[in-house]
Amino acid sequence: MAGQDVGAGQLLLAEYQSVKDEQKARIGFRDNLLYVTLAVVAAVAAAAAQAGQTAMLLALPPVCVVLGWTYLVNDEKISAVGRYVRQELGPRLAELAGTDAAFRWETYHRGDARRVSRKIVQCVVDLLAFCVVPLAALAVYWCGGQVTTGLLVLSFAEAAAVTGLGVFVVRYALPSGSGGA
Repeated sequence: MAGQDVGAGQLLLAEYQSVKDEQKARIGFRDNLLYVTLAVVAAVAAAAAQAGQTAMLLALPPVCVVLGWTYLVNDEKISAVGRYVRQELGPRLAELAGTDAAFRWETYHRGDARRVSRKIVQCVVDLLAFCVVPLAALAVYWCGGQVTTGLLVLSFAEAAAVTGLGVFVVRYALPSGSGGA
């Protein structure tokens, strides 16, 4: 960039583009995690039903916890980008430009009257996909009559992990949580 004058505004806009690109990539990855989870659940359930082995359902809780945690972490980073743009980049660029606000969309869409209901429904969907389904698989295993001591202990540990993930999903969804992009 020899010979070119790079102003603070240009740097802020470049940073904005960079964090928005990261946010966009994370949104795509996060959303695909739901599809992967559904595919894994369908495959494991079909294999367990075909083989008549309810113990195969014990594969679902660890997979759902890993995918659910990855989903949650990406969702938090997506929200963090939004907060950063609203609280840091936007005000700095607005000050440089001598205007009252920059990147208005970052705050405008948050005032939608249906936002809270969408957040609640999303929390329910997240709980269903990543917590209720694996807990249901554990219940089927426990009631399936093929329970062994070792797998029973494992299943209780899995139930605890799934429950822990559920707590994080709900905590993140609450207004006082770290979520909310």
